[in-house]
Amino acid sequence: MKVYKKEGDVIQIISFPNEVIEKGDYLLIEDPIVDKGLLVQVIDVQFANVPGVFEDILRDAVLEDEAEGENYDPMEVSSQISILKDTKLLICRIRGVLSNGEIVFGMNYLPSRTLSRIIPYKIENFINSASRNRPFQVGRIRGETELILDVKALDGKLNIVTGKKGTGKSHLAKLLILNLVKYGAPCIIFDVNGEYVNLNRKKTGEPLNFGKFINLTPKVNMKFTLPQAKLTPVLNMMIYSLDLPSTSARVFIKIWRELERRRELSLTSLGEAILRWDCHESVRDALYARYNMMVESGLFTDNINESLDFEFLMKSVSDGGAVIVNLKNQSAMVRRMIVELTLNKLTELLSNWKLQAIFLFAEEAHLYLRETYWDDIVTRMRHLGVFVTFITNQPDTIQETIYRQADNIFLFNFSNEHDLEVVSKAAKIDSETIKKIVKELPPYYCLIIGDAVNNFPVVVKVEPLEFETMGETRFFFKN
Repeated sequence: MKVYKKEGDVIQIISFPNEVIEKGDYLLIEDPIVDKGLLVQVIDVQFANVPGVFEDILRDAVLEDEAEGENYDPMEVSSQISILKDTKLLICRIRGVLSNGEIVFGMNYLPSRTLSRIIPYKIENFINSASRNRPFQVGRIRGETELILDVKALDGKLNIVTGKKGTGKSHLAKLLILNLVKYGAPCIIFDVNGEYVNLNRKKTGEPLNFGKFINLTPKVNMKFTLPQAKLTPVLNMMIYSLDLPSTSARVFIKIWRELERRRELSLTSLGEAILRWDCHESVRDALYARYNMMVESGLFTDNINESLDFEFLMKSVSDGGAVIVNLKNQSAMVRRMIVELTLNKLTELLSNWKLQAIFLFAEEAHLYLRETYWDDIVTRMRHLGVFVTFITNQPDTIQETIYRQADNIFLFNFSNEHDLEVVSKAAKIDSETIKKIVKELPPYYCLIIGDAVNNFPVVVKVEPLEFETMGETRFFFKN
């Protein structure tokens, strides 16, 4: 391999047919004169456009079947031309300078064209570390070397897992959840498609020997009494999920507090109080309509024996466990109510230090997350200890600010130009790398960007799971 030219932070390298290089690979351009090396990543592979090669290919195609006799080529010119035809041009992005065993970012220099030696570089040497306290294998680089990350890289971070349908997003999310639980972290999952309900079982049917996994199904084992739910979470649910007007909200607060003062707060007494409260008819109608929605949702009960103690539940997984909120088969309105109530309850526990932190996994969050929560997630909720991982196959449903502030992004294949344009807004990497590499990723391969890989973009084949994955597509034809 030889250095051809440099434009900005892009290096072009000539690669010969016997050198096997793929997109995503790292190369080290060693310069013996200055005892430094330029670390680059291959983002595209093209044929070298050598003058005269196009005409020679056309000539070969025309004469291939017509020429008779034997080829006489004592100087072996044809073999040299064949090499030129298959010579490749590697488009590489500079990732840093290797000096004294350390990689320095932001320091570029021009290596010698004639003396430099270009060799494949194992970037996992700088990512994998024996000093990691909580290691887990996320997959393999080039199908060979294990990529070992630390779950600490997800702690306090905002993460995005995205790719088109069927590429392995949920598979990776489950891998992250299981390793967080294994090392004692509490997780909560908003499960839109019922993919995570068997997360605690291996494919053989055996239960896992670590962590506690609890499935919550609205109307079944996820019900609250009003005193347990408390005013603020219920009020926010009514305002943001059920569009309760501000005038009606003020009356609702008065009714709630009056019932609390009398120690008569219950679902039944709330409905009765709304009907007899002295207020404008439009306010009463608005309140009673929302009250009926609360009753129909099945999220509330007056029976203390079937109610959920949310604080006790979250404390039970605080040493390692996952709470799976099953949103499958729920209407859009009920989904929003569940999520609003759950997030408010989590915020309440975290604000009072009854819970240290929580790792939240949100599948297709645009289906149930209100607009104002996007900003909350990267500011207020993050400081409270809610660390979110978004999983989606519709990248344009996540706000641009989330991409710009994401600490880790796990990108699976996208072939649509619009989707690639959206995900290329990520601040941790240049847009060209995303567009060139992600478009050609096979299923279950992903480009990892961010703090988890020490800001070295890496292409990885995700580790297969020995657990029940559930989210696999169900087929009619079996072979």
